[in-house]
Amino acid sequence: MPGPTRWIRIEAAAPPKPAVGAPCNGCGQCCLAEPCPLGILASRRRHGECAALEWEPTQARYRCGLLRAPLAHLLGRPTKQAHALDGPLRALARRWIAAGSGCDAELETLHPNEQKAPPA
Repeated sequence: MPGPTRWIRIEAAAPPKPAVGAPCNGCGQCCLAEPCPLGILASRRRHGECAALEWEPTQARYRCGLLRAPLAHLLGRPTKQAHALDGPLRALARRWIAAGSGCDAELETLHPNEQKAPPA
């Protein structure tokens, strides 16, 4: 039985969600739906969009900010320079978001311009 319909705000140029197990393409839908365990710490919430998710317009994809500047995101404020804790935190973030292991977001997605048939 499908769950309730939820809407997420997503950049129009974002790539479509890949199939489960396929390489991540930066669609961002997993992190827009809910934060991972480390994202919960960065976002200070358990539901909704992860505060550490970053849109990269030049690459037209989303990236995890916890891989770019982990301490800044965990502290909730930008930092001017890298911190000694960034390396270990980046390694932890890679593990917690399962970087490189493929898409694990079992979400059924629908583009806003598509029509979905009502359930039978």
